[in-house]
Amino acid sequence: MPNFKPYDYNQDAMVVINFEEQIQPGTFEFTLHHLIDNHIDLSAFYDKYNNDSGGRQAYDPAILLKIILFAYSKGITSSREIQWQCEHNIIFKALSCDSVPHFTGIASFVSSYPDAIESVFEQVLLVCDQQGLLGHELLAIDGCKMSSNAAKEHSGTLAELEQKSRKLRKQIRHHLKEHQRLDARKPQEKERKRRAAQAAATLEKQHKRITDFLKTASPRMGQGKKLKEVKSNITDNESGKMLTSKGTIQGYNGVATVDKKHQIIVDAQAFGEGQEHHTLKPVLDNVAERYRRIGLHDTIYKTGIVVTADTGFANEANNAYLKAEKINAYIPDNQFRSRDPKFKQQKTKYGKRHQDAVKGQKAVIPASAFQFDARRKRCVCPAGKSLSLYREYRHGPDRIKFCFEGRLTDCRHCPMKHECMRNPSSPDTRNGHGRQVSFTVSSGYGATDWMKRRVDSRVGKLYYSHRMSVVEPVFGNIGTNKRLNRFSLRSKRKVQGQWQLYCLVHNIEKLANYGAEAP
Repeated sequence: MPNFKPYDYNQDAMVVINFEEQIQPGTFEFTLHHLIDNHIDLSAFYDKYNNDSGGRQAYDPAILLKIILFAYSKGITSSREIQWQCEHNIIFKALSCDSVPHFTGIASFVSSYPDAIESVFEQVLLVCDQQGLLGHELLAIDGCKMSSNAAKEHSGTLAELEQKSRKLRKQIRHHLKEHQRLDARKPQEKERKRRAAQAAATLEKQHKRITDFLKTASPRMGQGKKLKEVKSNITDNESGKMLTSKGTIQGYNGVATVDKKHQIIVDAQAFGEGQEHHTLKPVLDNVAERYRRIGLHDTIYKTGIVVTADTGFANEANNAYLKAEKINAYIPDNQFRSRDPKFKQQKTKYGKRHQDAVKGQKAVIPASAFQFDARRKRCVCPAGKSLSLYREYRHGPDRIKFCFEGRLTDCRHCPMKHECMRNPSSPDTRNGHGRQVSFTVSSGYGATDWMKRRVDSRVGKLYYSHRMSVVEPVFGNIGTNKRLNRFSLRSKRKVQGQWQLYCLVHNIEKLANYGAEAP
């Protein structure tokens, strides 16, 4: 029988190690350690430290920044977990020089220095440029929606919150009456009394939170032409309720601007709204200002750098802004694929999900089968009958919409009415009209038409084809590989600082893998 040396995992050992030797070249922690010690100025963190003439010694921001970014690279965002890692993990011990910051200090560091974190982000970006990782040829912009430290159940318009407050007050009265009723019962009802009192106390806390919020809150208005009240949130009123592929969340949209050459994030901002079109101008302005501030370029958009974004960033105002500022951008509208011959048969190819008809509705002859003459304002149906123009109005700054309807006598006896109308019995005296169709005509000189021509061109299709391969892998790396898929802070300013920390992890990893000084 083989004779093996005995071993036991359940034992303690005292091991003599050198912390510097644990940080091996070619690893993320080595690049992080070398970068912070040799290239990053951390003086922006010093303003809040007032212990130079007395008081307890503080942990160096370099130590805290190293262990936080290394923890984020491993998908660890809990400050308690980071403290535990500093006590037990050898790499954390090496980066922190065997110091163990308390979890409250770690959490406070992440939430208290958003401006200093942005300074570090810009310095790392400058190092990336010095290492040759920025191409300055194409920028791709997109957003990644993440939940935050706010409950979506506590969201609603002010009217909805007032209604919820009244409902809670009614429930509180019910539990208090139940408690009083049980007072007259036998002692065996003691447990039911306790539960009724506890329920009333819990509901009272919720009621107080809502009423305190309503005392000072004003309606939160959405973005866009039509100002409409959006849902407020009593936990974090700067966060927003957003629809994602995995359901509705309460959180922030982390918008990233990514350089094509090595997928370096050049700008990272957080917005508390799900819609992205109003974020384009602030993002582009911030990119230009950052390039000027750190000395990369004074007028970056005048170099001809290409800017791409998906259809969520497209609207008339953004296109007008891009045209006025002469920014070389390619941002398609949501109909751009329908104009591309390559995607002409995609609805048939991919099945019911892409069919024109809404589920449960009968498919009819589309408006494209009608002959429309914009100059003469005439429309002829597939059966050869002329339709009447019953409405004409301006639909946007450079668009006119024409609405036509079939004559009652024509549609009533038309042999094609079963294919043309969802309810063939409708063209009668009770309804008063036949088939209705509408067409939108553009002057061809508006900002949206200008962008359509750019996107539909051969060069535009080529540039836009790079967008997904540039920015989507970045979100895949941050959200899936690094598991940084949730914000743990409240308020836009703090969440933006954490979002920039997430993006710092991605950029430092790129430096470790592709930088000129990477071992």
